[in-house]
Amino acid sequence: MIKLIAIDLDGTLLNSDKKIPEENVKAIQAAAKAGVKIVLCTGRPKSGILPFFEKLGLDDEEYIIMNNGCSIYNTKNWELVFHAQVTNEELDTLNEAIADYPDVCLTLTGEKHYYAVGSEVPELVQYDASLVFDTAIAKSLDEMKALDETIFQAMYMAKAPQLDSFQAAKEEELAKDFSVVRSQEYIFEAMPKGYTKATALKALSEKLGLSQAEVMALGDAANDLEMLAFADYSVAMGNATDEVKAICRYETTTNNEAGVAKAIYDYVLK
Repeated sequence: MIKLIAIDLDGTLLNSDKKIPEENVKAIQAAAKAGVKIVLCTGRPKSGILPFFEKLGLDDEEYIIMNNGCSIYNTKNWELVFHAQVTNEELDTLNEAIADYPDVCLTLTGEKHYYAVGSEVPELVQYDASLVFDTAIAKSLDEMKALDETIFQAMYMAKAPQLDSFQAAKEEELAKDFSVVRSQEYIFEAMPKGYTKATALKALSEKLGLSQAEVMALGDAANDLEMLAFADYSVAMGNATDEVKAICRYETTTNNEAGVAKAIYDYVLK
């Protein structure tokens, strides 16, 4: 019996217009009313999640996994109940990786703010910040180290050709110290080693006394792979990558066809 549903946002819960289809809202509310825990599980920071969570109209205590598994918040009081942290030594390693790549910007997601390491915020980075309803702040590496703020994860941003070159040269080296994933065409992410959506989902499931057999997860992209492998009920969106579809037990319709709602009715509220 499914008692927890972990739902990715972009490409899954959200349609191509970055809206939640009304069918998804109704299905999620019905599942919550039936006692199923709803867990949004996303690479987005808190600022980029709140408007969507509010749209769902959930009143009970739920949890949100953010920053690709680097933080978990309780939605009743927005308490940070679990988190990873990038250390100052790791900041040095992350910054050294772009020494020969001036077109690649190192960005950092903190508990309070979204940062670009450098003297100014590139247009692409500010665009990405706007997608999560935030404004990126430029700070030097030394300023970042002096901050009294938890830094959850890092993201390298650049146009695809420049990021392709960077990834090809640096991925293997960075993967020794970080959990890395190319989450979007212009984003290559680096989380503290061992932290993914799956590690956070496993920790939350254990906290709630649930087994993998009681968890359903829905996703579409590379940063969902570990989470989908963890859940016994793994559901690929119709618009998911071939890699995601290959590891999933089930497949639903696309994010533009309210695939989340269909999966909930097919496997949870059947």
